[in-house]
Amino acid sequence: MPKMKRSSAAKKRLKVTSGGKIKHRRAFDSHNFEHKSAKRKRHKRRLKGLAPADYRKALRLLGRR
Repeated sequence: MPKMKRSSAAKKRLKVTSGGKIKHRRAFDSHNFEHKSAKRKRHKRRLKGLAPADYRKALRLLGRR
């Protein structure tokens, strides 16, 4: 049986924490910063937890299940 390959796209975009949660980067945080408030830019710096509806699919893409 061949090895299960993880998705290259998923491994670049998702991170699994030690507790098993999946984190991802927030959207709309790459350019046009002069139009965004300081509060909005500050909150975009942090990683966000993945939605529960997408959790199983993300694990499969990462080769975890």
